[in-house]
Formats: sequence, structure tokens, C-alpha cells
Amino acid sequence: MIQESIEEERYPDYCKRCLGPCVLTKMGVLTKLGAPTTTTAQSMPEGSEARKGVPLTTGVLDYFPAALAAVAKLSKFGNDKHNPGEPIHWSRGKSSDHADCIARHLVDRGVIDPETKMSHTVEVAWRALALLQEELEAAGAPRARGAY
Repeated sequence: MIQESIEEERYPDYCKRCLGPCVLTKMGVLTKLGAPTTTTAQSMPEGSEARKGVPLTTGVLDYFPAALAAVAKLSKFGNDKHNPGEPIHWSRGKSSDHADCIARHLVDRGVIDPETKMSHTVEVAWRALALLQEELEAAGAPRARGAY
């Protein structure tokens, strides 16, 4: 119960049913009286100089375009499987054993997963990003807008 109240304070559109910001709230289907449906927290630092020190395009997208595209494709596959008919989002409550999943997929790195038709290495990358995102959020980063 204490965790729920902390989450409600940190995330204005926190939903007890979804255990996080609610996709229905974000889509305007479900509204809470007096609660805003957006958050003002930023993932990037404030100030132009500080923001220039985080080169997302030249320091990540330009380094790994094919890898990130593969991870995005896997995200879509997972959304279609776990949340059919819903806008793409990360349903955190459906699986949270990222470290164990990383190890299982790492054993079969380079091998095509018969379910996803993608390399297990793509699944390692997705799980590693999920684990890192949750660690950063636990340390104070804002919750990812695509995670409910």
C-alpha cells in the first residue's frame, strides 16, 4: 500500500489496475478526476549545455541503427502478442525477470528464436534495455512514457 501511494505521487496518471501510468488514461478513455494525464518529468537533463552532453542520435542511433531497429521490431512483436489491438507499449507486469531472460537468450545468441523469427541476441538487447531502464528509474529517472 505504501508503494502504491509513492507511485501515485510520482506518476500523476498512476493506475492501481495497471500498476503504473495507465494506457487508457493516456488515450483519454479513462480519466481520473483532477489528475493530469501527462507528466512533466524529463529524461534529458535541463539546460542546453547539459542536453548537448547526451548525444542520443550521434552517440546511440548512429552507432547501432540496425540493432535498434531489430529491438523495435521485437517490441512490436511482443506488443502484438501480449497486448493485441492496443497501442504499442511495454506491459511491465507481464514479465520482469530480465536478468534470467538475458541469460537464457544469451545461451542461444546468434540462433533464430522460432517464436519471434529473430535472433536471441535481439531478445538479449531488449531485456538488457528493460533492466537498465528499470534500474535508472529506481535511481530517480522518470518512468518511460511507453511503459505501463
